[in-house]
Amino acid sequence: MHFQDALSTEFVRVAIGAVEDGLTIDPTLDNLEMAFPLTGATPIAGDWKSASWETDTSTSPVTYYARALVGPTGVITLTEGTLYDVYVRVTDSPEIVVRNTGALAIL
Repeated sequence: MHFQDALSTEFVRVAIGAVEDGLTIDPTLDNLEMAFPLTGATPIAGDWKSASWETDTSTSPVTYYARALVGPTGVITLTEGTLYDVYVRVTDSPEIVVRNTGALAIL
C-alpha cells in the first residue's frame, strides 16, 4: 500500500515486468495509463490518466516503472481520507494488459 498526504504532489510508481520468450523486454514504447478508482470499483473510461515510463538502469535486469503524478498539481487530485485502487493499463499490439497493482491511501 502507498500512502500520500493530500497536500503533496508526487509520482505514484508501479514496477512493470515485461517478458517475451523468457527475456526481459523494454516496454517503454507501449502506451501507458493509470487509474485510481475508489477501492473495489472497476475503472471506467474517464478514470484513465496518461502515465509515463521511468527506467532504472542501476538494476539487473533493468526495472521499468509506470508512474503518474498524483496531487493538487498532478494529472489527478484525490480526496483526503480515502482509499483508492491503483490500476495500470499497458497497450501493446495485440495485447491490452490491465492490472490492479495495490492501494493508495490519501492522508
